Amino acid sequence: MTVVALLSVAPVIEDSMAGEVARAVAALDEFDVSYETNPMGTVIEAEDIGTLFDAAQAAHEAVDGDRVSTVLKIDDKRTRTFEAHEKVDAVERELGRAARGER
Repeated sequence: MTVVALLSVAPVIEDSMAGEVARAVAALDEFDVSYETNPMGTVIEAEDIGTLFDAAQAAHEAVDGDRVSTVLKIDDKRTRTFEAHEKVDAVERELGRAARGER
């Protein structure tokens, strides 16, 4: 896969956003993308930028609310194919350990 993005979609509300965020994440299932949700957003991988934009738009539109905030950060590596985990793998090689800390 060659396009990786960090997507964060959330309604602007005072209460828990979990239900609406779940709707945004579920909307991604309609597209040929892989994704992993973390506490700060969802990392999406797609073969092309059009698919990624379509998936992000569907996630945005899936959230119900008077106001929805969406942030999309894209890494579109055009000269070679790669997967998101390769970025983490490279950092972990430099660290010499897993890129996780205990609290």
